[in-house]
Amino acid sequence: MAEQLEVKELDQVVVRFSGDSGDGMQLVGNIFSTVSATVGNGISTFPDYPADIRAPQGSLTGVSGFQVHIGAGKVYTPGDKCDVLVAMNAAALKTQYRYAKPQATIIIDTDSFGPKDLEKAQFQTEDYLCEMGIDPDRVIQCPLTTMVKQALMPTPPSAPEGATKVGKSNEAPSGAVGGVSMDMKSVLKCRNMFALGLVCWLFDRDLELVNNFLREKFAKKPAIAEANIKVIQAGWDYGHNTHSSAVNVYRVESKEKTPGRYMDITGNKATAYGFIAAAEKAGLKLYLGSYPITPATDVLHELSKHKSCGVITVQCEDEISGCASALGASFAGALGVTSTSGPGICLKSEAMNLAVIMELPLVVLDVQRGGPATGLPTKSEQTDLLQALFGRNGESPMPVMAATSPTDCFDAAYQASKIALEHMTPVVLLTDAFVANGSGAFRLPEMAKLDPINPPYVPEELKGKWTPYMRAENGTRYWAVPGREGFAHILGGLEKDSNTGAISTNPENHDLMTRLRQQKIANIQVPDLEVEGDVEDADLLIVGFGSTYGHLHSAMDELRAAGKKVAQAHFKYLNPLPKNTDEVLAKCKKVVVAEQNMGQLAAYLRMKVDGFVPYQFNQVKGQPFVVEELVNAFEEILKK
Repeated sequence: MAEQLEVKELDQVVVRFSGDSGDGMQLVGNIFSTVSATVGNGISTFPDYPADIRAPQGSLTGVSGFQVHIGAGKVYTPGDKCDVLVAMNAAALKTQYRYAKPQATIIIDTDSFGPKDLEKAQFQTEDYLCEMGIDPDRVIQCPLTTMVKQALMPTPPSAPEGATKVGKSNEAPSGAVGGVSMDMKSVLKCRNMFALGLVCWLFDRDLELVNNFLREKFAKKPAIAEANIKVIQAGWDYGHNTHSSAVNVYRVESKEKTPGRYMDITGNKATAYGFIAAAEKAGLKLYLGSYPITPATDVLHELSKHKSCGVITVQCEDEISGCASALGASFAGALGVTSTSGPGICLKSEAMNLAVIMELPLVVLDVQRGGPATGLPTKSEQTDLLQALFGRNGESPMPVMAATSPTDCFDAAYQASKIALEHMTPVVLLTDAFVANGSGAFRLPEMAKLDPINPPYVPEELKGKWTPYMRAENGTRYWAVPGREGFAHILGGLEKDSNTGAISTNPENHDLMTRLRQQKIANIQVPDLEVEGDVEDADLLIVGFGSTYGHLHSAMDELRAAGKKVAQAHFKYLNPLPKNTDEVLAKCKKVVVAEQNMGQLAAYLRMKVDGFVPYQFNQVKGQPFVVEELVNAFEEILKK
């Protein structure tokens, strides 16, 4: 057995798992990030998977990736490039090597680099490492598939002592783990766990945490859990016993964190939890009317698990009915929510407008993805901003928010619900594929410390005098839940008289109601725009919204570390804008608005802020920003 190398401590590291869509890269990435969050590391993840339902095995278009950035302190992005790349086959190495740093350690399954595998991955020679310019000393070349078979397939009774039957790929021998027979297909599904075990050795992770995770995940299939645990141990042992002088063992120690209970949480799950918490705080049922669409469907899946919390979920026949049923639930006195992506917002717009004129609470979750049309359904963009702000007929003002990180999705969903319920209005909450599928270390909040939610129920003293559009002092329409004696009423899509609630086509009344609806949104109090970095003397102010916060913050940090005077202002509330928006944007001579679209936020701010003419940084690649590219672009602006 080789001697254990010295364990070196790092402040941060980026690992990228890649392989075929069926190789379980998302699962092992989630396990590794969960274990890292459990020991107190800061984490940020980026699942990067193809749109194909099941691309041909070993093909370049079928590669699925999962990148996780772990740090001793707070981590803002999944990282530009990885320190460790796991490539389960030739196609994964071919497509994912561009995401690796020049000095990265690469782990490959040599059993998946045969002549046919290389041909599918469009390699020209059998010397694939040389062809890609990869130093073999940086590569852990492991016969991973063979070793998984050896770990799980029992020795046949007739075989000599110590021999292990592996079998060819076209055979289907069976093994037994925990008394349960496993065919070759089931055995090969455990390949990802060998890679995970090897990575856990590389970063000195406690396997007991991984084992506990698997036993909990496969509680109803303990034999499957034990098979995976056995393979993980085999991967760890392989690393421990066969490492070379070129491979070091690392540890990322956590810095002091706020005490509390933490979990690794995706943005979609955090969004679902935020809705549940808001309904609980308001004392209401939560209703989700939804139609499945990538990448928003996970919210429907998660909420459907929580009937014990009073959650009602309906998978509707289409996007229109999903929104309309949620509006009906709101009329009946529930917190109505509907979830979708950009194409679904187009279809929901009529029902959203109905919510505007009826002045009922509704939260519309838009998990943005690449467009137009079907576009890039598994990739991320910020291209729905103007649609969320203006994409409806008539004057239809609507609050718009954007979550800034996977963990911020909880607070964003909670605050969107609070605004909807307290101001009797539909609210659009923008997330996107990056924050929805990504994850971070989330500290579970205490319900008692969350902001109160107080819907404007019609006072009992107005019984007999109340009409549907009678308003509180802040301009919000009173809410009368059906069933209250003396408060029967009708709402609808035709304009109503502000005094009587009867249908009205009076020009002056329509003008009045239009202004009242607009003023109600303008009266909403949102937090001031926060400025970070060189607040008082910045030469450049970086402005963005939503999910780009971490990348822009990292770019600011790098520029400041290089001696530049730079600040950042990031929008979470987009309508109404924070009241100090004009002041913040006017304070710095140079402002750059960076966004993953062709300039929608910049155009909106120019419309709302007199004399505002920013520099712009725009990309529409379906991928997160690269911090290095941001830094280079911002340095050029500083030179002007």
